[in-house]
This record gives sequence, structure tokens and C-alpha cells, in this order.
Amino acid sequence: MDKLSFSSDHVNYLLLRYLQESGFKHSSFVFYNESNQANRVDLDPSAVPPGALIHILQKGFQFIELEANLTQDGNNMDGEFSFLESKDLITKSIEELRETVREQRDSTRREKDEKDENVPTAMEEDKPEMEVSPGQVTTLKGHSAEVYVCAWSPTDCLLASGSGDGTARLWPNAGKAQADSGQACETPIVLMHADGQAPKADGNKDVTTLDWSPDGQQLATGSYCGLVRVWSKEGTLVKTLTSHSNPVFALKWNKKGSLVLTGSVDHTAVVWDPKFPEPKQRFNFHSGAILDVDWRNNVAFATCSGDKLIHVCKLGEDEPVKTFRGHQKEVNTVWWGVRKLLASGSDDKTARIWSLNQDDAVHVLKGHKKEVYQVRWSPVTNQAPPPSVATASFDMTVKLWDVESGRNVYTLCQHTSPVYSVAFSPDGQYLASGSFDEKVCIWSVRDGSLVRSFSAEGGVFDLCWNKSGDKIAASCNNADVYILDFRL
Repeated sequence: MDKLSFSSDHVNYLLLRYLQESGFKHSSFVFYNESNQANRVDLDPSAVPPGALIHILQKGFQFIELEANLTQDGNNMDGEFSFLESKDLITKSIEELRETVREQRDSTRREKDEKDENVPTAMEEDKPEMEVSPGQVTTLKGHSAEVYVCAWSPTDCLLASGSGDGTARLWPNAGKAQADSGQACETPIVLMHADGQAPKADGNKDVTTLDWSPDGQQLATGSYCGLVRVWSKEGTLVKTLTSHSNPVFALKWNKKGSLVLTGSVDHTAVVWDPKFPEPKQRFNFHSGAILDVDWRNNVAFATCSGDKLIHVCKLGEDEPVKTFRGHQKEVNTVWWGVRKLLASGSDDKTARIWSLNQDDAVHVLKGHKKEVYQVRWSPVTNQAPPPSVATASFDMTVKLWDVESGRNVYTLCQHTSPVYSVAFSPDGQYLASGSFDEKVCIWSVRDGSLVRSFSAEGGVFDLCWNKSGDKIAASCNNADVYILDFRL
């Protein structure tokens, strides 16, 4: 086997691509000339996917992290897998990292021996866990790569899913599928993001985000290549929106269903009227990748970014109407709730509650030991408990917070890997969580007890409930989508 040849010229080329993709025009020009790129690397630029440098670095960090969790002879250390901080992976030797892993595991053992005061009595009792039976699960097969996102139509039994295979899919009558058959009742409609070509998992056409219009008539999808597309519920392509030059990771319809908001790694947020190909307005206030967006109403919205900032913007305004500062690392998620309150979650291990009436955070929600990946507000209904915020973290836990006091009400800790997604049932009485431990858990919001669990065959990226609250869809990294029949 030939030795892998990865030269400094290749590194320089990846650095150049990173500078170009990040918008550093002058720096990339100088670097191109000083490193003599024109004569040093024989590569086809079209064959190098966007974000290649970051992708390779992430894979390298994951390998180092894996090595740190093993002993010198290649055996696993005692205890669960330990995740490490990026700064440690960069600055410490492998032996120092192994010592960090040992310390983390010793600390985890001590904590498990102590009583967690945040865990409710109902969870401490010997309450039997109710596993979802195979007859209550429908498996939707068809994607050929990981499925990042899924969303039920707000009006029909129609499920949409977006995948790394370059397609989105519409699953007709998915909400009526017979679980005991193990398959959906109808063949899915394939929405191809690869310019009409056959699906291809090339890392460039990944469908990274999608959202239904409030009337359920149209689906908007965003992709890694920066394209945004609008489809009819029958699967007809209505419009292709081309403005972003980098991956689109966030996309939302406004409350009225007249406008689409997108956020991209190119640092811009764009508002579109899908009837027209040109943007209605472009917002270029962030200095880092935009990681999430959410409408407050039909004309105002929030964006969050790797630059640690949250901007509240309004259509027609040339500057943000409000900027929230306080997070110490990149902000992964934002979600509007009750009374003009906004929740956010960050890599700084905190979630925060913000109000349009003040500059500082109303509450700083501390307690997670790793990044907060997602926040969600509970729905306001007659049946639901008082408003709360749920946070999903890479520390393998989900926390429920009281909005009025900022107090941690429950810590839900059945997962054994990072939790990527949480979703409240439409009546607000239950909370579903999905993790890379290949497990979906369903919790009672009133007492924090585990009422159902399901073991998938892949890590769970995303969860969503249907409008009636009797079905939960889970999209996974094994290319499958699962529909759980939830009826107590």
C-alpha cells in the first residue's frame, strides 16, 4: 500500500479555499501569490467541496479524541466515551489528553454516586421504562445517506425529509402508515437538489434544512451548495432562489407564509418573496456563519452566528433593531417564545433568555457541561404546564427550565451520547429527545418521568411531532426515517 502523500502545497491550497469561501478577498489574493498556488497544486477546483479544510480538521480532531479515549495498547479506558474541548485537542499532547479523559471519567463516577437535586422524585422511583414495540414503528427507507432534517406538514399527513444524498423526499400519508407493515403506504416523491441529476452523496448537494409554509401548500429547502428551492406539496419545483455563496443551515417561513428567511455560512441572512427570483432584502450584519434564524412575526426576525452575537432585524430597516451580546462562544440556536422573549443556546454551555425590553439577558441558564445545541419553547395551550424552555446538549442531557425564575426544573439524563434534538408535543404535555446513542426518549413535562423510549438503528439528528400529537418522526444518520406511534 502506497504511503499517503499530503504535502504543504495541499495544505496551502485548502487554506486558500478557506479564505476565499470566508470572504477574505484581499488576504486570499496575497496568499495566492505568496504561496505560488498557480504552479504548485494540480487540483480541479470543482472537485474540492466547499468547507473542505474545516471538514478535514473536524475528522482529525475526532481521530485525536478517539485516540485519547484509548489506552496505549489500543484498549478502551473504563467508562463512557469522553468528549474533549477544542482548545485541549489543539494544545495538549496525547498523554495529556488521556489524563484529561481519566479525570473526566473519575468526575462522572463521583457525580453518579451523588444525588442530583435537579432530578425529580418521579425519576428516582423504580418506574418501568416503556419501550416502543416494533408494531408501533414504521421505517421509511429510500434515502442513501444520513437524513439531517424532517418536518410534518401543518395540514396533512405528509412528512418531508432532507438528506446528504442530495434529495428531499415527501412521504404521502406517512401519518396514516401501518406500523405493523414496517413500510410507508405510498412511494415517496423525490425532490432532487442535484440539478436534475441522479441523487449523489457528494457533500455539496446535502439538503441541510427545510420548512413548510403555514398553509402546508409549499416546502422550502436549503442545501450545502447554497441553493434554496421552493416546492409545491405535490413535489413540483416552484422556484430556485440563488443568492447565497455558501451552505444554508437555517431556513424559515414567516407566520403569514408570504416570505422565506434564510441564513448562510456566507454571513448573510436573506428575506425572499418566493414569487420572485431576486431577494427582497439582504442583511449583512454578522462577521461569522449564521447558524440559525427564527421569525418573531411577519416582518421581524432573529439571527445567531459564530460571531457570538444575536441580531434582531426588521424588514425595511438598514440596521438591526436590537443586538444581544453576552454569549462567550458561537450561538447555535435561537427560538422566539412568549411575551417578546427569545431563547438562545451556545457552545459556551449556557442558554439565555432575552427580552426586547432590555439589553442584558433576563436569565442565564447555567448547568450544562458541554455545548447547548438546541433550545425549544413549550407551546402555550390550555392543557400544557406553565411555559418552559427545553435545552439539548452535547453533555448527553436535556434540561427543562422555568421561564419566570430561570430555575432548572428537571434534568433528563437517560441518553449516553450528545443530544441533537428536542421537540414538544402540540399539547405541551410531552417532550421528545433524540441522541446519537440511537435512542428517542419521550418525557412527561409535568413530572420529568420517562414514559416511552425507542431504539433506532442510527444516531438521531432531528425529531418532529405531527399536528395531532400521535406520531413522532425521527431522522437518522443510517439513512432511515422512523415514525413512532405515540398513544398511551
